[in-house]
Amino acid sequence: MAIITTIMTDLAWLLPLSAWLSPAYPVGGFSYSHGLEDAVESGAVKDWQSLADYVATALDAGGGWADLVFLAAAWRAAGEDDALDAVAELAAAMRGTAETAMESANQGAAFVLATGAAWPGTPLDALAARHDGRLAYAVAVGAAAAGKSVPLKAALAGFAQAFAANLISAGVRLVPLGQTDGLRALASLGPVIAACASRAAETPLDQLGTAAPGIDFCSIRHETQYTRLFRS
Repeated sequence: MAIITTIMTDLAWLLPLSAWLSPAYPVGGFSYSHGLEDAVESGAVKDWQSLADYVATALDAGGGWADLVFLAAAWRAAGEDDALDAVAELAAAMRGTAETAMESANQGAAFVLATGAAWPGTPLDALAARHDGRLAYAVAVGAAAAGKSVPLKAALAGFAQAFAANLISAGVRLVPLGQTDGLRALASLGPVIAACASRAAETPLDQLGTAAPGIDFCSIRHETQYTRLFRS
């Protein structure tokens, strides 16, 4: 019994992290496609391999990469109000399109409400109060994770996995694909997710940059797409 108790104590951080990054957590992630809806409309994404390539690009060089670096910066700055505020302000500004800005801000606001109610007492509470509840999603997750002693690399890997799984779920509905093809896409992204999480843990904000203009153009075109299922 003592061994089991020790293991559960050591892994106590896993329970909130699993809840926060679950598809069932009420942040509305299912309603965003990160420009993917346009990529499917144009034929650029048409099967599980091209879907995996799109997600890999977002994680390695696009908005997903920026989110991982911001999450790490927020985690490290938790407890230092000025530093955490600076991360929050930069994350709110560093978006390539209006729709990706909305995607991050809306999910961040929803995360603040849900997490502050169910898991109060983390640095997220004070940060959200200073910013009227308007935070980039990744920054909100990073501040909460630090407050619950979630190891940084675990938080990054979990966030990257959730980001990828959400976009693959959107792709399965849009292409459309079968569930098995969606799982193939997610499984193929394992090395990318692990590598990006590890790299983000070591990347300072002054070295952050993105290089995924194709995804940005998909997001821009999506703003005026004739028929839309997703908000971004």
